[in-house]
Amino acid sequence: MIYFDNNATTQVDPAVREAMLPWLGENYGNPSGGYRFGKASRKAIEIAREQVAALIGAQPGEIVFTSGGTESGNTALRSAIALRPERKAILTSTVEHSAVHEVAMFHQQTGYDVRFNPVDSNGKLDLDAWQENLSDDSVAVASLIWANNESGVLSPLAEAVAHAAEKDVYFHTDAVQAVGKIPVQVGELPVHALSISAHKFHGPKGVGALYLNRHARFQPEILGGGQENERRSGTENVPGIVGMGVAAELALQSMDATTALVDFRDEFEKQVLAAVPGAEVHGRESDRLPNTSNLYFPGVDGEGLLILLDEAGLCCSPGSACSTGAVQPSRIIKAMGFSSSRARSSVRFSFSRFNELGEIAIAVDAIRTAVSKLQIVMPSGGGPVISSSRKS
Repeated sequence: MIYFDNNATTQVDPAVREAMLPWLGENYGNPSGGYRFGKASRKAIEIAREQVAALIGAQPGEIVFTSGGTESGNTALRSAIALRPERKAILTSTVEHSAVHEVAMFHQQTGYDVRFNPVDSNGKLDLDAWQENLSDDSVAVASLIWANNESGVLSPLAEAVAHAAEKDVYFHTDAVQAVGKIPVQVGELPVHALSISAHKFHGPKGVGALYLNRHARFQPEILGGGQENERRSGTENVPGIVGMGVAAELALQSMDATTALVDFRDEFEKQVLAAVPGAEVHGRESDRLPNTSNLYFPGVDGEGLLILLDEAGLCCSPGSACSTGAVQPSRIIKAMGFSSSRARSSVRFSFSRFNELGEIAIAVDAIRTAVSKLQIVMPSGGGPVISSSRKS
């Protein structure tokens, strides 16, 4: 199997797995316990907190462990909205992950003015529109994805945060795809909250973190026993948290190798474009994650291509892994101004430090063969950019 779907999830690093095993076995004490057996679990959590904080340049006390990126994003947005009830607008973008998009849609139904800031055909945020959307002092929270999960396009965080700060707007960034793949230093950006998920950088599933700036107000979403310094109640997932901590430490140590994946990505794209006439790279003119490639294949159904590539032993994705298997054209590609047809003909490939250069030629051969078969069956493909389909 060749695994090119690392934005969906990553394999657990063997060192992470080994670190977790004792906490799944003999070290099962409750971290809230007052005896030594429980205190050992508490100490393990605090070590992991330091490891995660170091990965993003935060203070350990600014890290709150959660069940993953979705909970982190939901918690940050709902807290910001609750703390500024006089402000009835929410600002986000048209290319957010569903963890943010669906929260915004929910509040739109309850009467909030939700402003979906547009991007261009390369996935770049329209900063003029962003500034205009902040002009009336009614925005309670702004949430902008750091690195897009489908296109890999990086948002202009520094500029977007600066505009929000001028209007005293709470700022959250979904950094799930950024943390562990590119250098992230919260001290260089005045964000109030940042979402992280362990399984995106070779940690376990079901655990994540929310960075909360120590100077920002916060209202917890989950109440109960007061764990996580009364910011997220519930008995902590000790094995998962330990695994996340080790994964964070390894990600920091491996950052040079991870960022060097840009050479792997570029070689992959070069070979695919040479092998498949008409293929195009989405977001090619934008700054992107070094590990992400979203390709359009004319005359091809993405779901059909996924099936054929799976049979050939190549794992990839037609879009977000969080779309519960629904066969829908990518909302992200459509937001970039492309037709539904083109969105259905687009596939995401994403790489990790565990991939090897020799896999590229094998993958490209499988892609060429599968695309040729599908183009015979489906001779018409997605069209070029359609500006009228771009959403504001």
